[in-house]
Amino acid sequence: MEKLTVRDIDLSEKKVLVRCDFNVPQDANLNITDDTRIRASLPTINYILSRKPKKLILISHLGRPDGKVIPKYSLKPIAQRLKELINQEVKMLNDCIGAAIQKEINQSQESVILLENLRFHPEEEQNEPNFSKSLATLADIFVNDAFGTAHRAHASTEGVTHYLTSVAGLLLEREISYLSQAMENPQKPFALILGGAKVSDKIGVILNLLPKADEILIGGGMSYTFLRAQGKQIGNSKLEKDKLDTAKAILEKARKQKVKIFLPVDNVITDTIDTISNSRTQELKNSRTHIKTVGENIPDGWIGVDIGPKTIKNYCAALKKAKTIIWNGPLGIFELDAFANGSKKVAGFISQLKVVTIIGGGDTAAAIAKFHLESKMTHISTGGGASLEFLEGKTLPGIAALADKK
Repeated sequence: MEKLTVRDIDLSEKKVLVRCDFNVPQDANLNITDDTRIRASLPTINYILSRKPKKLILISHLGRPDGKVIPKYSLKPIAQRLKELINQEVKMLNDCIGAAIQKEINQSQESVILLENLRFHPEEEQNEPNFSKSLATLADIFVNDAFGTAHRAHASTEGVTHYLTSVAGLLLEREISYLSQAMENPQKPFALILGGAKVSDKIGVILNLLPKADEILIGGGMSYTFLRAQGKQIGNSKLEKDKLDTAKAILEKARKQKVKIFLPVDNVITDTIDTISNSRTQELKNSRTHIKTVGENIPDGWIGVDIGPKTIKNYCAALKKAKTIIWNGPLGIFELDAFANGSKKVAGFISQLKVVTIIGGGDTAAAIAKFHLESKMTHISTGGGASLEFLEGKTLPGIAALADKK
């Protein structure tokens, strides 16, 4: 999947419109609590600035304002953080389209301009052509560097490409490169770690990668549907009844294709998941919450919340032989320290291996960040939903719309 990138075109004296993913978490006082996504855009921003453009115009969404102007979703805090990171002024405008905005861009003394939240306009998510055209009139070239929204056909990801020369930023190029290589030509043995809450979210990934994988390790809430499909007792654990037949079919297909599927042989369980959360952490609210470890069968009234020590040992032994590891979905409720051990131990183990480790975005990336292992992984995707759809083999409209390398 070869796309033109910012390196392939002349940016000098051009107005360059860059779609970034500045959808960062903030606390109640609108302080940014994790600027990873802003930092991820810096290679593209700095590269474009080094080519002496006339103007660098940055656009993004933040949160879900549903087409209304909601002050807590303003990009003003992002402008301030960006100014600190690139060590130069960033002009923040109060909208993202219109003649007044175009005039402000043209008259601005600053070379870096951040426009207000795209999703303050309902037309953004509707991919409305006139809104796309209005964005396009602001610049000469469009650069998409927002992998986290590449699976959405929105005005700022797909619509705008109909009116401007459109190329990939360095972050998007890196995402395409690592994920494509891991899927199309992985170094073998190839191991797939899948977790998260639901089987339904991962069926597409399993079916797409089953012919290529040597082993699939399953944990998290989705593992209990597979265990139930094997006739195990899962107590009050997460169960998708309508996916039991699908789980059985996947297990049978894997057996026929000689792909080893690993499921938990022991589980950390609790009688309640009553939590209290603040902006940065979650904790168990009830000090009388009971936690214990059991084997494959979970008693009635108990909930599976993490893989147990025997399972951790099994999974690490299986992963030891791998040359490529793709991980999408945590193996337990990692947000709570009491249920994070499985994800933490497996993450720590693979971080020490000399293998290609690709981490899906979203919760998996958040878990790796919680364990401070980001620098030990080959690639951490910046898009949860986007990486999932990419691994399913789906076409991502925000990538497909960019110019191909001829």
